[in-house]
Amino acid sequence: MKTLLSLLLLSTLLFSQTDKKLTLGGVDIKKGSNVTINIELPNLYNTPTTMPVLVMRGKHEGPVVFICAAVHGDELNGIEIIRRFRQLDILKKLRGTVILVPIVNIYGVMNLSRYLPDRRDLNRHFPGSTHGSLASRMADLFLNEIVKKSDLGIDLHTASIHKSNLPQIRTNIKNPYTLKLAKAFEAPVILHSEIRDGSLRSASQDMGVPILLYEAGEALRFDEQSIRIGVKGLVNVLRTNKMLPKLQKKQKAKKLPIIVRSSSWLRASQSGVIRTIKGLGDTVKKGEIIAYINEPLNDKSHKLQAPYDGIIIGKSEIPLIQEGDAVFHIANFKKLSLAEKKILYFCEDALENCEFIDFNDEEIIE
Repeated sequence: MKTLLSLLLLSTLLFSQTDKKLTLGGVDIKKGSNVTINIELPNLYNTPTTMPVLVMRGKHEGPVVFICAAVHGDELNGIEIIRRFRQLDILKKLRGTVILVPIVNIYGVMNLSRYLPDRRDLNRHFPGSTHGSLASRMADLFLNEIVKKSDLGIDLHTASIHKSNLPQIRTNIKNPYTLKLAKAFEAPVILHSEIRDGSLRSASQDMGVPILLYEAGEALRFDEQSIRIGVKGLVNVLRTNKMLPKLQKKQKAKKLPIIVRSSSWLRASQSGVIRTIKGLGDTVKKGEIIAYINEPLNDKSHKLQAPYDGIIIGKSEIPLIQEGDAVFHIANFKKLSLAEKKILYFCEDALENCEFIDFNDEEIIE
């Protein structure tokens, strides 16, 4: 009887230690391995095209998290964030699996374009289909090869062309799990964001995979501060998800980012040359002048005033403006003195005290 019980216990133990199967692009990924996979995409004018994916699987079971960038081909900060992140020594202690996709829209990156060659926005064509447009086929492939095998996603973005964003996490703050992870990321601002039809976030949520959206910096440019916050944020989220060990030394009480429930774009009331006097991260009071729009051939000047108290979390970077153009993205927030202190802390103090500061200094981008 004892022998039978021993055999049952041994078989249970062996079964519990068996690798859960994880296959991407037809490749089986074993525990404790790092595997680079080139997932086949539709040919570009009959030229073979692939999407490179790095899978880092720890020795112990845990959640599967995908981290992707360049869904829009001109949004490049995320590529550098992933490059720096994958070199961190702490990943040797990873529990679970991280799927890194530095360039989703390979076609757009090759052309320095937000869009695919057919001018479609990939982030408006999820969940896609196997027989639709190029965008639909890519969306379907990404969902089935990456998202379906994950428990959580982190999607890295920048502002669109000629605009810039203050580092911010966009997610559903009504979801306790994603709000907890958003706070852990430690970007200065958390913005409640409703689901947009056709987006990766929308399709992933329908599949039961929550996503954090990191928005920071400007299209076609690297921004050092945004990159540093991004690398640190990825580690923070994995730690909170119990995939990486916590710091050994005692930490100070963490400060909470600014949580914002609503925001809107302030649009130009006139056409002309814009002269902005407020920048990203600045607080504004209702009625405060934040820019002037000048007519190039005379001395007329038009004031652009803040519609409410808030924080500038996005702005146009091009000096020429047309009537109706979006100029400032303002988050509605009343406690302006608190906002100023928190933004300063998360953009400067939190980075200076980061354990990866030496690594970041070696890789600094001027």
